[in-house]
Amino acid sequence: MTLGPEYFEKVYAASGDPWGFTTRWYEERKYALTVAMLPRRRYADAFEPGCSIGVLTALLAPRCDRLLSCDVSPEAVRQARERVPGARVERRTLPAGWPEGTFDLIVFSEFLYYLGPEDLRRVLRLAGESLAPGGTLLAVHWRHLVPDYPQTGDEVHAALGRTGLSLLAEHREADFVAEVYVNGPAVSVAAAEGLT
Repeated sequence: MTLGPEYFEKVYAASGDPWGFTTRWYEERKYALTVAMLPRRRYADAFEPGCSIGVLTALLAPRCDRLLSCDVSPEAVRQARERVPGARVERRTLPAGWPEGTFDLIVFSEFLYYLGPEDLRRVLRLAGESLAPGGTLLAVHWRHLVPDYPQTGDEVHAALGRTGLSLLAEHREADFVAEVYVNGPAVSVAAAEGLT
């Protein structure tokens, strides 16, 4: 079953930065790898669900003309708005609050494993329907078991692999997995720039 808003309200009541996004080298390194995996320099319309306190949002915003980020926690939304005033940060509960329109970038960072199996299927369907042709879907998740979470990072990435999107790039290590999918043929960055 999907973790509800009350779970995250307790988490943020206990700490303003419950996962150490602003203090841990692990997180800083993971975010650097995450944005380095984006195959395009710039995106027109991006969507980042589960943005938490906006640390990754701050790295994505300079690469996007328009960035919509959201979180279920009012405290997370408040912090993300302060950290990234140029981004549109909203409180939304997914999948019910999935935004209208299309995006050429969707980023699932440490988000999908909070969803129960049915909500995960729905979110992945919505993402596929709203990802523009040639658009990028980037997903990054912790691989270790967390008893509170409905699913593991490996489980949600296996589900991503069944969406019909094309895998362009992947990075796996003991702690996390990062994958880039595209809506259409997977064309390498070098090929897209005419180098091959």
